[in-house]
Amino acid sequence: MAKLLIIDDERAIRSTLREILEYENYEVDDIDNGIDGLELIRKKKFDLVLCDIKMNKMDGMEVLEQALAYSPDLPFIMISGHGTVETAIEASKKGAFDFISKPPDLNRLLITVRNALDRGTLVTETKVLKRKASKTREILGNSETINKIKETIERVAPTEARVLITGANGSGKELVARWLHEKSNRAESPLIEVNCAAIPSELIESELFGHEKGSFTSAVKQRIGKFELANGGTLFLDEIGDMSLSAQAKVLRALQEHKISRVGGEKELEVNVRVLAATNKDLMKEIEDGNFRMDLYHRLNVINIHVPHLRERIEDIPEIAQNFLEDICKDYGMPVKKISPDGMIALQNLPWTGNVRELHNMIERLIILSDKVITEHDVTAFANPGGGTNIGASTASNGTIPASSGPVVNYDKFTNFQDYKDHAEREFIKFKLEKNGWNVSKTADDIDIQRSHLYSKIEKFGLKRTVE
Repeated sequence: MAKLLIIDDERAIRSTLREILEYENYEVDDIDNGIDGLELIRKKKFDLVLCDIKMNKMDGMEVLEQALAYSPDLPFIMISGHGTVETAIEASKKGAFDFISKPPDLNRLLITVRNALDRGTLVTETKVLKRKASKTREILGNSETINKIKETIERVAPTEARVLITGANGSGKELVARWLHEKSNRAESPLIEVNCAAIPSELIESELFGHEKGSFTSAVKQRIGKFELANGGTLFLDEIGDMSLSAQAKVLRALQEHKISRVGGEKELEVNVRVLAATNKDLMKEIEDGNFRMDLYHRLNVINIHVPHLRERIEDIPEIAQNFLEDICKDYGMPVKKISPDGMIALQNLPWTGNVRELHNMIERLIILSDKVITEHDVTAFANPGGGTNIGASTASNGTIPASSGPVVNYDKFTNFQDYKDHAEREFIKFKLEKNGWNVSKTADDIDIQRSHLYSKIEKFGLKRTVE
């Protein structure tokens, strides 16, 4: 439910607008002067402001300027009984979404309000997407091993040397590969990623080198492979240790001769590709077991970068956790929460079997389930659902947490983390609503989210007040 603010010194206008907008299921506040209106805008989160131009105490144009200086994306619709083209142009230049004359035409008013809200939503979504896509996430931490990795990237990236990145799942091997590309002379060309473990062995050659139409049963048209797509840029072969031996032989040839042939094709194609590879396996052991080619290993392992496990650099956890905290809260459109000192120590004491990826999921879970400050108790209560932890309660063999650490939850019923997150979020909101006697405004303040956001959650989860 969108939240609107009306600023107008005429009670009749405020009452009329409020009645119309509330009938359309908007949540509406109103105030009779610009000074108090600005104070409300600073205190509360509004999705749209309708503001009169000629008012006592403060002119509407001044309200517009000061409000947009504080909240640049807040849509403003200016209203005036003395409307002129010049006034409308001035309001538009100062950042107003639109201008409406008094008395307002009902249909135009509602269409303008709807359009302004849609624009505000699009602006927010676009900012989130741009932030996600604009650049590669930083390699966080200042431990000795991480600083060494950063130095190695700075030295190696501008060269054409092949790099083998090793480390456990979730440790950040892909991020290292991205920075090697970003800082290379090929940064303006594509970075093409291939997860060798996710592609069936019978399809990996077609994926890497492409195929000609009719080369096998399902080859109904020609396909361009990843080597060709990465021409002039970088090819990142993730989980290279899972590649079939036949595909390894062709990759070796491509690295040696800088030429490839599509499956079913006779023509050789020249490719100019820098290859980066990553694995969580011990390739020397794979070579001993006959699963990986020694000659390919030496071709790939010109430079080796080993990414340490998170538990080997716990001094980096506070910086990484704070970064995740800020990013996730921005994505959720909520004020950034804090982690108490004892909560941070509790995070550092966890085993982190899932590495940095697990830390990201943990922070997201804590943001959803905790209050404004994340405490040691929160970390203990919500750590590693369905798994053991070196702090807090242990997990029973049937996949539930004992009653001493909170409500019993059967984690086997959740097929993925999103299902668990939705369940936990629903129970948390339900608990807070019941605790506050279903006072939505108080609950929104209590859990530090917008009231309109809370209404959306109530509707999403089908929460209803139980009448006794």
